[in-house]
Amino acid sequence: MSTAILCQDLRKSYDGKLEAVRGLNLEIQSGECFGLLGPNGAGKTTTIEILEGLLSPSSGKVTVLGRTWQREERELRERLGISLQETRLSEKLTVRETLELFASFYRRPRATGEVLAELQLQEKADAWVGKLSGGQRQRLAVATALVGNPEILFLDEPTTGLDPQSRRQLWDIVRDFQKQGGTILLTTHYMDEAERLCDRLAIMDHGQVITEGTPAELIAKLGGNHVIEFAVSENGSKIPMERWRGLPGVESVWPEDGLISLNVREPHLTIPVLLDAVASQGAKLQHLTTRQASLEDVFVRLTGRHLREN
Repeated sequence: MSTAILCQDLRKSYDGKLEAVRGLNLEIQSGECFGLLGPNGAGKTTTIEILEGLLSPSSGKVTVLGRTWQREERELRERLGISLQETRLSEKLTVRETLELFASFYRRPRATGEVLAELQLQEKADAWVGKLSGGQRQRLAVATALVGNPEILFLDEPTTGLDPQSRRQLWDIVRDFQKQGGTILLTTHYMDEAERLCDRLAIMDHGQVITEGTPAELIAKLGGNHVIEFAVSENGSKIPMERWRGLPGVESVWPEDGLISLNVREPHLTIPVLLDAVASQGAKLQHLTTRQASLEDVFVRLTGRHLREN
């Protein structure tokens, strides 16, 4: 596979003081869906805007499809599709007119009727943009990114605020683009979305990539494939964390939202000893659930916060 996007020691500072991106290295292969995740203020948006040619880096090297923004900006614009988190389109144009307008910006655009069909917007082709639902507007935003026949698609939180059906429709659009050989750089605040769509992903914090890999690889780095979450009565709240870390099969422990979470390999071995430990401390179990470990667990463990937190 060839390299679609390459960053080497990428840095971006503002006023010589605030360093939003700090020596970032990233390599995205052609034909893959790559997720870039990070809490607010992690440097994610700055990184993406540099890759899209909207910002210039303070230092470092960026190549997109083997080309640089400094030398081949026009050619790169022809080969990229960009869908922002919030795309403002003229509400007094129809859906068809909007697509035709965007198609006119490119030398070799796709047929607008073909894109309308692909995005399931045929029935709304002659409707004003201002009359569209949230899901239809978002599909139109993605359509404006696809009509130029791009090789790389940048999607910045494409499903934020959408209902479950609209989200899944956009997932299908992303998968179809990738099946046709396209490369996708995706940002999202939904961990299930990243887990389902991304071949690989990177988690950023404080301007740097702190981990990278496939969703399965990142979950495996937790040390266990299962999470036990429990809460004990007030008289057990003073039990030290070391007590839970010493339970059989426990790889890691962390408190979260009033619960204690254990990352374990074999919950059927851990739970009986956990129940005995709670009873031996004169406490009562108030809550107990088990589930598969997820990307959300990886994210919280690495950054100390949920993706949607400020």
